[in-house]
Amino acid sequence: MRPRGWVRLAAFAGPSVVTHRSPLRRVPIAVAALALLAGCGNSPDSDKLPTRDPATAAISPSASTPPAGNVTGLAPVRAMLAEQSTGQIAALDAGATNTLYLIDPATRTDVPNSGVRTLPLPAHGAGLAQGKPGELLIPAPDRILRVDVTAATLSEVPFDGDARSVQRRDDDTLLVGTADGKVRTLSAEGKITRTVTGLASADALALTPDHVSVLDRRQTSVTEIELGKNDLGLALRAGDGATNMISDHFGRIIVTDSTGDELLVFSAGPLVLRQRFPVNSSPYALAYDQRSDTVWVTCTQSNEVVGFDLSTGIPTEVGRYPTVRQPNSVTIDQRTGDMFVGSAADGGLQRIRADDRKRGH
Repeated sequence: MRPRGWVRLAAFAGPSVVTHRSPLRRVPIAVAALALLAGCGNSPDSDKLPTRDPATAAISPSASTPPAGNVTGLAPVRAMLAEQSTGQIAALDAGATNTLYLIDPATRTDVPNSGVRTLPLPAHGAGLAQGKPGELLIPAPDRILRVDVTAATLSEVPFDGDARSVQRRDDDTLLVGTADGKVRTLSAEGKITRTVTGLASADALALTPDHVSVLDRRQTSVTEIELGKNDLGLALRAGDGATNMISDHFGRIIVTDSTGDELLVFSAGPLVLRQRFPVNSSPYALAYDQRSDTVWVTCTQSNEVVGFDLSTGIPTEVGRYPTVRQPNSVTIDQRTGDMFVGSAADGGLQRIRADDRKRGH
């Protein structure tokens, strides 16, 4: 299903095609169109690719405006995810300890750490992803951690490599991206069944019906891989310093360009840049609210979270709220629409309820 207002930016002369045979560079739109038609071939070793230092979240100033909603005590966090079936909020500690916090919004009060369970991790988790209902996946060096949210227990899937990203498919196979630019498919039993190479790093994965899209922060690019194929597909430059990527139920692939201060929206099959919109203030973390078809973006230079309606073809701002300082993570409880923002500096879990957002805008 293609969302209302989906447009092709045919006149935009900006996106560069990454062929993986030559350095990243901006190319004329005619060349880009030819490359889109021709596709990309096999890729060289990742250590021979032209790269940049990965973009990171901009340092936030001291908060000048009280955060919207309610803020409760929590250690600084660097990543969060609302588990879909339980609504539990999972948060990775931003400090040196390998700790996962599991927060129950239904029992959360103003008392610090109320309703919070702490789960020590055996390795540094690179991020959080949805697993089976009631389960979270955490990519880590030499393993994928599977967390049972209800029981607060974990198991490990052994993995040969430094896992940086993971996504689960409906058949329980896992797609895993690595620090050295590989994308591997693991069977339900944990056996590697396919490996695609050629990227500098595979920092985030986004699943659409027939493709997996890969964010490479070191090349600031998005590359599509057709599911079941062993080669890289089309690739496009993703701004000046892409940091995070998600997909939505319409098949859109949404990317923050933190260096270029833009929100980028792609589609796969073929890979096309559909929308490009200035956000400013260093957009970083992303979350999608299915109930309102809104993407929420944190801006770390201004300590804000901004919502955009993508249905009109050009992102339309629908909400803007002050946040905790250094809002490096955001997630939406899809059951209620409540939004949670985590501070990576001072700590604190911010909750902006869906009903409050409706009243405010």
